[in-house]
Amino acid sequence: MTANRINLHLVSDATGETLNSIARATIAQFEHAAIVHHRWSLIRTRFQLHRVLEGIESEPGPVLSTLVEKGLRAELETACLRMGVSVVHVLDPVLALLQEQFGETAMSRPGRQYVLDADYFRRIDAMHYVLAHDDGQAQAGIAEADVVLVGVSRSSKTPTSFYLANRGVKAANIPLVPSLPDPPGLDDPQAPVIGLTLEADALIEIRRHRLRMISGDGTRHDSGEYVDHEAVKAELLWARRLCTKRGWPVVDVTRRSIEETAATVLQLMDAWHQRRRRADSVQV
Repeated sequence: MTANRINLHLVSDATGETLNSIARATIAQFEHAAIVHHRWSLIRTRFQLHRVLEGIESEPGPVLSTLVEKGLRAELETACLRMGVSVVHVLDPVLALLQEQFGETAMSRPGRQYVLDADYFRRIDAMHYVLAHDDGQAQAGIAEADVVLVGVSRSSKTPTSFYLANRGVKAANIPLVPSLPDPPGLDDPQAPVIGLTLEADALIEIRRHRLRMISGDGTRHDSGEYVDHEAVKAELLWARRLCTKRGWPVVDVTRRSIEETAATVLQLMDAWHQRRRRADSVQV
């Protein structure tokens, strides 16, 4: 089937992350769509909007908008109607619902979600924490972690930790190495410990890619047991048994994106805290 190519204009008065996420989630449902994205962010003045309108007119296509300022919205709608281009303000249904529930009119201030509030500084603090506690570093500070990720080398611990940090979660990660003693400081953890694993073939491919990147010549370099199939299978089995012995839940990341892995980690964190609260209430 021939791909349907369209221009899609994403017009935001902030960073555009909301529109990017919506576009990604919806376009993924169309198997034969070819999308040319036109991203227009931080649009807060009429002069900036006119530049957007010139772009839409030169390459017409549907418009997704998160503009909240009434004057800019009206001008965008009028221009799109003249050009015969559809425009959708994606926040409107949710804003209408919440206005009805709260009995309060939304303030229509652009970029309100990016104020430098406590949540913002918590995310910054979590990012600094991940940098200091990546790959088993600064183990004395693990007591401050909100979650500890464990797993063999190249099992997505670091990218998952950084994604969680962007959600304000302090995530330490510790490598599991069969030749080394069990990770210290996790006998009585004050935060949930979660193992990450994946299938042997997928792990070997990731490790080989890593070796090629390190070598810089793009050629295949095998490095003993690090990419040996039987050795990798034994390594993964040992790590899973360790997690089972310690009572740590394990997430298989083989076919999960980093976002999906992080979402599962957050669910397991919630379950861990619920169990702790129930245990504390029973003791009381």
